[in-house]
Amino acid sequence: MTVTIYTTQACPWCQVAKQYLKKNNISFVEKDVGRDHMAVRELINKSGQMGVPVIDANGQIVIGFNELVLNKILLDA
Repeated sequence: MTVTIYTTQACPWCQVAKQYLKKNNISFVEKDVGRDHMAVRELINKSGQMGVPVIDANGQIVIGFNELVLNKILLDA
């Protein structure tokens, strides 16, 4: 499974989301939209907005940190 998380350094929920992924041994690619302009475009194209965190798990987009949704997508797969 390919997992990408869009973050910023100042986002506390981004840190929580990354900790969740690490705790569950889910490898991911982090894209910091505060530093990477191409990542900003990707984020907007995928989610239609600029808020973070956004997690893309094989094309399933989760806006914000929602543990129940992430469990269903990532752990029940």
